[in-house]
Amino acid sequence: MNIVVTGSDGFIGKNLCIFLQEKHHKVLKINRKTSKNKSIEYLMQADFVFHLAGINRTLDLSEFNTGNLEFTRFIVDSLIKLDRSTPLVFTSSSQVEANNDYGESKLAAEKIVQTYSSKTSADIYIYRLKNVFGKWCKPNYNSFVATFCYNILNNIDISINNPKTPISLLYIDDVCKAFIGLLEEKKKPGFQEIPLEFNTTVGDVADIIYSFKSNRNNLIIERVGANLIRALYSCYLSYTTPSSFNYSIPRYEDERGVFCEMLKTKDSGQFSFFTAHPGITRGGHYHHSKSEKFLVIKGHANFKFENINTGERHELKVDGSKSEVVETIPGWTHDITNCGNEELIVMLWANEIFDREQPDTFPRELF
Repeated sequence: MNIVVTGSDGFIGKNLCIFLQEKHHKVLKINRKTSKNKSIEYLMQADFVFHLAGINRTLDLSEFNTGNLEFTRFIVDSLIKLDRSTPLVFTSSSQVEANNDYGESKLAAEKIVQTYSSKTSADIYIYRLKNVFGKWCKPNYNSFVATFCYNILNNIDISINNPKTPISLLYIDDVCKAFIGLLEEKKKPGFQEIPLEFNTTVGDVADIIYSFKSNRNNLIIERVGANLIRALYSCYLSYTTPSSFNYSIPRYEDERGVFCEMLKTKDSGQFSFFTAHPGITRGGHYHHSKSEKFLVIKGHANFKFENINTGERHELKVDGSKSEVVETIPGWTHDITNCGNEELIVMLWANEIFDREQPDTFPRELF
């Protein structure tokens, strides 16, 4: 499909254009640099229009009228003159319910879009968006989440009047997916809502983002795999500059080899790796509750096990070419020996973070 996106160089526009291109749509971008003639040419080709362009902050209040009301009128009038009834998405704002110049300009633009629908029978979809955040959102502009992420990442203080203030947030990926869904599945025209909305407080958002900041020091990662924390983590990382893409972790080296802890989770253990020189044995202990998974990345390893209760023994050899995981079992003493001629490199996951006060690790020699 030929998709026109106005405001293509804005926060939502940049993200949406990428999503559309991933679906192999032809994206016709309209932004401040696009001439009126070129815009009309694009609208003539359009199978669908995402009208995202607008002004939401300015020192010159007349720009609300120019950027929101008049530009919407230009888009709509152009489609009507072209005798088109192209489906159109209009991103309005929750501020239409507030008594301010911005909200009034958006409300007036909504009415223009509705008039377009009544004249042409075109399907229109109006979204009154609020608090959208995500990558490429401009900090210190219209998203406090973007500001918090940028400032905390760069050691700049943030200001919070009332941390208990409730807030509803929309993640940019969810917004784009909802928009893409309109192209793939017929929906009833009219006012729309983004299906996934996160309800939280300003203080909680700040606390979560501060926890990301400390991750590189304490190696403890938050539960970043789902929901709001996942979205905030992605947004936070997006403000990282290339010079900060990498960071160092503690490295412990002795005559046996190297040991490094890479990452610790809140409730699912930690990840690390170690090396062993030829002939070196590591381990020689048992756990009551702790369990581990070993993955030999490089070299040849000999694992030995002995049940501390029955004395039953087991031994197995693993090399880096097999991608085979070896688990340690509570109540079994275990060790690992480099039985090859090259350095042994082993990835290790333990189901709990190592606690020096209660390590659940008891030395015991094996056969």
